[in-house]
Amino acid sequence: MLNRLKQAVVDSYVGAIALGYLFAQGVLHFVNIFASPVAGWISRKQYGGLVPGTTSLPGFSLQDALPELVRFCLLLLVWYVLLRWLYLNSIKKESAEPVPNPEQAG
Repeated sequence: MLNRLKQAVVDSYVGAIALGYLFAQGVLHFVNIFASPVAGWISRKQYGGLVPGTTSLPGFSLQDALPELVRFCLLLLVWYVLLRWLYLNSIKKESAEPVPNPEQAG
């Protein structure tokens, strides 16, 4: 049953579209790994007067990047598993018999 599903997904290009979407989301989350600490720093700087000084963290906090890092790793893992299942495992191992050379036959 999984082979029929795999063949249908590959033949209808749904697999390629899904892999492209997952890869694009992975790139987006990779960029957000670096953008999240900057956004957190800017928001803490803007709204620092509203929050008591003891609770706000000065400078960049790498804790802001951890959720994006986890999302990036999980998306990359799912992308790789689907890529391998749909496209890379479809190559069958060659048989042990050598292919006859047509130049030597004549």
